[in-house]
Amino acid sequence: MSRTVLIVEDTEMCSDVLEVALLAMPDVQVESAASAEQALEYLDERHVSAVITDLNLPKMDGFELIERIRSRPANAQLPILVISGDTDPRTPERVRRLGADAFFTKPYSPGAVREKLEQLIHEA
Repeated sequence: MSRTVLIVEDTEMCSDVLEVALLAMPDVQVESAASAEQALEYLDERHVSAVITDLNLPKMDGFELIERIRSRPANAQLPILVISGDTDPRTPERVRRLGADAFFTKPYSPGAVREKLEQLIHEA
């Protein structure tokens, strides 16, 4: 059974690094969105098993994206992982309150992200 992971990242290099790490997971398909708006459109049209998002996105930031995803009953249990260069010490708690399942600061270990993602997908 193939699972789709949606990466929401406006920097192509960051998205590519994550994609390479995630493609090592068996039965995982990786899709990308360069903005929160694109991500929400994708979620309207297709089923995904998890979302990995940056917080610093054009127009709508990652905080609002998490809120919008969680406001949809169909996505109440969707695993959301956040990767961000945000240095505000309150950010990890803020994203958890909004409904994110994990927070990684840049620079991060792609292997650690993959490990947490595998754990969350298998729990779902």
